[in-house]
Formats: sequence, C-alpha cells, structure tokens
Amino acid sequence: MIDSKTKARQFIKSELAKRDLSYVKLAELMQNKGYKENQDTLRTKINRGTFSFYLLLEICDTLNLKLSLED
Repeated sequence: MIDSKTKARQFIKSELAKRDLSYVKLAELMQNKGYKENQDTLRTKINRGTFSFYLLLEICDTLNLKLSLED
C-alpha cells in the first residue's frame, strides 16, 4: 500500500508531466497568481513529499485541478 505522502508526490509529478511543465514554469505560474513559491523550494518539497496541504491547494488552484480523495 502506498502512503499518503507518496500518493501526493506522485499526483503532483503526474500532473506536471501531463502538462509538460517544469518546476520553473510551475513556480512562474504560481507567482503570477500571487503565490510566493520559487522553483528550488517547489522541487525540494515535491521530491521529498514534504509539503503542506495548503501548498497542494495552491498547486491545484494554479493548474485548475480538483482534488479527489478516491483511488
């Protein structure tokens, strides 16, 4: 069974890959929406899976995603 941290990390990476977005572009898009993340911080947090739910919501807002807790 995959833990929640791994699922969240895989979810974000999958969505970035689907859109052919780099961390640089994600950071740029987030900054355009008023969020204060930079590319290095995003890369580190996402790769480690150590990000807050608030950051996940910001990423989803930036990418126009809706969260679902279903598998």
